[in-house]
Amino acid sequence: MSAHGSPYPLLPSMAEVSGYASARRIAWVLVFFFVILVVALGFTPWQQSIGGSGRAIALAPLERQQTISAPVDGRVVRWHVAEGTRVKQGDVVVDVSDNDPGMIERLRGELTDARDRQESLGDRIAGLEASRESALAAAESRVGMAAERISAAERGLEAAEATLLAARLNLERQEQLIKRGLTATRNVELGRMDNDRAAAEVERARNTLNAARKDHDATTADRQKVEADYRALVEDANAARSSASGAVRPIETRLARQSTQEIRAPRDGVILRLLAQPGSEMLKAGEPLAVLVPDTTQTVVELWINGNDMPLLHIGDQVRLQFEGWPAIQFVGWPSVAVGTFGGTVKLLDATDDGSGRFRILVAPDASDEAWPEARYLRQGVRANGWVLLQQVKLGFELWRRFNGFPPTTTKTTEPVTGGANKKK
Repeated sequence: MSAHGSPYPLLPSMAEVSGYASARRIAWVLVFFFVILVVALGFTPWQQSIGGSGRAIALAPLERQQTISAPVDGRVVRWHVAEGTRVKQGDVVVDVSDNDPGMIERLRGELTDARDRQESLGDRIAGLEASRESALAAAESRVGMAAERISAAERGLEAAEATLLAARLNLERQEQLIKRGLTATRNVELGRMDNDRAAAEVERARNTLNAARKDHDATTADRQKVEADYRALVEDANAARSSASGAVRPIETRLARQSTQEIRAPRDGVILRLLAQPGSEMLKAGEPLAVLVPDTTQTVVELWINGNDMPLLHIGDQVRLQFEGWPAIQFVGWPSVAVGTFGGTVKLLDATDDGSGRFRILVAPDASDEAWPEARYLRQGVRANGWVLLQQVKLGFELWRRFNGFPPTTTKTTEPVTGGANKKK
């Protein structure tokens, strides 16, 4: 029997592992610290976020990549730029020529004819205006003469009526005298003749006055007719001149387009691609000639978000961005310890998806955070990953949420509480 009371002798290998009791104590200590670590991590704050990917673009649509198109059918004569050339607004980019070399001359001839017709119609209108003034002056003169004849006829009627009154009184007086035997019958007959002659004169004067009035009405109507006729002629001439002016404008537009042999840069920027070969390639109006990348005054990031996460986003939400080619160490749950990421805020949420269930958001730089990389690093099209920051929760809750497939917690809202001062609910 061995010294330890065991019926079997103590082997040398067993003697080497005889300290297994201390190893058990170390294992229990490690398990204890592991449990403490798990519990502590369960109560550690965790930043919920929604991830998306996209690229850097210009905020203004006019500053995004655009094409320079051919204004007319033709061919490229000569390029003034190469790929990568920086241009200013108004710099000549390319010379083009029309397929029909005689088009410009024909358009100039059509324009000259249209302008000549327009000038002739203007002269005609001026002549009609002068003729109208003369005709109206003559008509006014005739109306004035008719008015004078009316006045003369009225005075003649007054004189004839006065003569008739005198003849009637004389006839009555002679008739009284003949009854008394104080006058001769001849005098009565002469008085009756004078009375009849005066009555005839009154009737003639009245007819003359009526004729003068009718003549005045006729001359007035003639003046109105002259004015209406000339007005119609002038309006027709004006309409013809307007039609001629309308024919001039399209010809001028076509001539301006055909005369555009030099195509200039619409904005400051860099020529990205040349899409047409000089001399050999025939182009149609509207076909792209070159691709221009304008200079960007404000850069934003275009992120694409899953439709399940879109209801959780709001304008002004904080975003952390990681740009492609920029060294960074990202901790999604602890953005405060991340290195090489940049802050931003949600500036725009699209009203509809892209056709595949994804929604676009635009992220602008956060003025209170570190400035984004310079333009020579952050060019249009640089890929970026982004995380929209939501509410901060415990890590244990986040794991439980993920295991159960629940959505992230939305941001709390503030509502007034009735019955007292407003408080955050």
